Amino acid sequence: MKTDKNLDIPLIIKDKAAAFAYQLLEWNRLSNDRKMPWKGEKDPYKIWLSEVILQQTRVEQGLKYYENFILRFPDIMALARADDKDVFKLWEGLGYYSRCRNLLHTARFIAFERQGKFPLEHAEIQALKGVGTYTAAAIASFAYNAPYAVLDGNVFRVLSRIFSIDIPVDSSQGKKYFTGLAQSLLPSNQAGSYNQAIMDFGATICKPVPLCSQCFYQMNCLAFLEKRQMELPVKERKAKVRERFFNYMILKWKGKIAIQQRTAKDVWQGLYEFLLLETSCNKTSDELLRLFSHHYPTLEIKSSSFTDPLTQKLSHQKICFRFAVADLNKKPSDASLIWVKPADLDQYPFPVTLKSFLSKAIL
Repeated sequence: MKTDKNLDIPLIIKDKAAAFAYQLLEWNRLSNDRKMPWKGEKDPYKIWLSEVILQQTRVEQGLKYYENFILRFPDIMALARADDKDVFKLWEGLGYYSRCRNLLHTARFIAFERQGKFPLEHAEIQALKGVGTYTAAAIASFAYNAPYAVLDGNVFRVLSRIFSIDIPVDSSQGKKYFTGLAQSLLPSNQAGSYNQAIMDFGATICKPVPLCSQCFYQMNCLAFLEKRQMELPVKERKAKVRERFFNYMILKWKGKIAIQQRTAKDVWQGLYEFLLLETSCNKTSDELLRLFSHHYPTLEIKSSSFTDPLTQKLSHQKICFRFAVADLNKKPSDASLIWVKPADLDQYPFPVTLKSFLSKAIL
């Protein structure tokens, strides 16, 4: 089959590209009723904020967070001037907290280094911390109608099915191929509308389990004609999941609880937690008490008992939690501990499992 020499894209796909793009835009104009508060938005701050929130997050989950952020921080200057703890508290429960750190870094860079002016050029947008290829294309096309194609999971799925492409989307070859294909399909004068349309189409019609009967392109979709919808897209790698064991001691002393901030470059950096001992495997309650006494020799525990294990799955980690509430005979000499009244704990951002434990614990 003849191919485009620059992209190695079969010419039969190039021939169908214009027809698909035209029909997709017609579907978007006449039938796409997917409503989201940032659709049609031209303010790059609001577009950037929505895209950062939606990284690794379902729209249904991210929607309320976006609305809360816009209400609290209506512009980039308001976000840049906010206290870290307040921003993390508003982000609490959304996960992937590196996004929140990057959000603050970039807001302050634009506010104080660029006098609050968001970059206009695609290359400058992509150079912002926490902004990758997809997010830069989304901001550039939605805010400025710049001709850059977005490529997210929905777009990979749509293109691989429409053109029956079995190159793995998570391979280097696949990423390069689909990037070229997506860009070749883009109507340069309607970049924003087209990008929104193809993402909405993937989210509402060409879903993981597709609604082929509702597809405007059904009789031209190669995967449908070949009955390969459920085989595509192809992925070659499965991320290895790391298992970790977090054991927390909730220390009580004279009506206060000890917490500490996670400062290391690890999960939940910047959030708060209780005294932690990470082990390589599950331990019994007696073993954990001995380990805590060994690692924290100034602890004088009056009484404590550990809960049964709880688990939380992250993208590439599975974390097993154990908790113990410990009454102390005296206050330990550890400068990293912050002593807080139980009623004030809700002022601090915690990982979701710790927050859940707090809501049920009798402290």
